[in-house]
Amino acid sequence: MGNEKLYKIGELAKLADVSSRTIDYYTKLNLIEPEKRSDTNYRLYSDETLHRLKRIESMKNEKYTLEEIKASLQQWNKVSQDDEVRDKLTSIQLHLEQLKKEAKELDPIIQQLKPNQLKKLYRVLTQPTAACIEALIVLLGKNPFS
Repeated sequence: MGNEKLYKIGELAKLADVSSRTIDYYTKLNLIEPEKRSDTNYRLYSDETLHRLKRIESMKNEKYTLEEIKASLQQWNKVSQDDEVRDKLTSIQLHLEQLKKEAKELDPIIQQLKPNQLKKLYRVLTQPTAACIEALIVLLGKNPFS
């Protein structure tokens, strides 16, 4: 930890653009936890908690329930202890959810495509999809090419 800046609840709330009550609530749900307590018993939160709090708010804005967010955060903690990797994985997860919604909206149109149009669509989507899967594998440290 060293010289890492620690924040009181009000400072953390301001930086994360949430209320102090939200931080209290997330702490009670074990979504976040204080790094330590001050000599005067104030809860002190780290930069890592700030990043986690921003991740939670981002997922909440994408309509995830708090239970889903908690499960997702626990899953990413098992994958990596690196906060940057967890942030990237969460970002990818949110993006994939958005893509799923868009694909579902396009489904009626896709159903009406002719076979040659479907082949073209398949070719256009296959290469980027495979590249995304390879990038995820590398990001997770399971590089099949090494």
